[in-house]
Amino acid sequence: MRPDNRTIVDALSDDEVLDLILAELNARLPVALQDDPDTYVHTLEGLPDGLRAMAATYQLDVSLTLDDLGWHFGNWHHHGYSLETARGLRVLGASRAEELFDEAYHHARQYWERLDQDDWMQWYHGSPLEQAVAPLTNEISHLLEDGKVMGLWVRYGREHPGLLDE
Repeated sequence: MRPDNRTIVDALSDDEVLDLILAELNARLPVALQDDPDTYVHTLEGLPDGLRAMAATYQLDVSLTLDDLGWHFGNWHHHGYSLETARGLRVLGASRAEELFDEAYHHARQYWERLDQDDWMQWYHGSPLEQAVAPLTNEISHLLEDGKVMGLWVRYGREHPGLLDE
């Protein structure tokens, strides 16, 4: 019996699946696009659902690894990108993580203008926003195995073995 895509993907390690996905994203989305959030979001809209979701959640993975949800909105201060990230979590099957992200985004919008100022990083520590998102960050990190959004990518890739051919 000839192996199909599903068998091949199942035989790969999680790291190998992740490497394949990252290579595909890098080929389709040059890093320079991230310098212009409007162009980046527009480019995401042209990707197949799974890859779009993964590209939209990449920076959340970085943020949860290094910081918290509030810091994420300071670094990635763009409404369209925030909506894409929430959508990405939903597509990847993380509905509770999407709810937590949406709640954090709601809190961040209350301080949106403040997050757009040059000194937002100094303001953020101890701020009402940091305090409001702390329990949300804790829960989403726990749900996503210490904030590893890319674990969702691997699961999605295994469930959708034709992902890279779309």
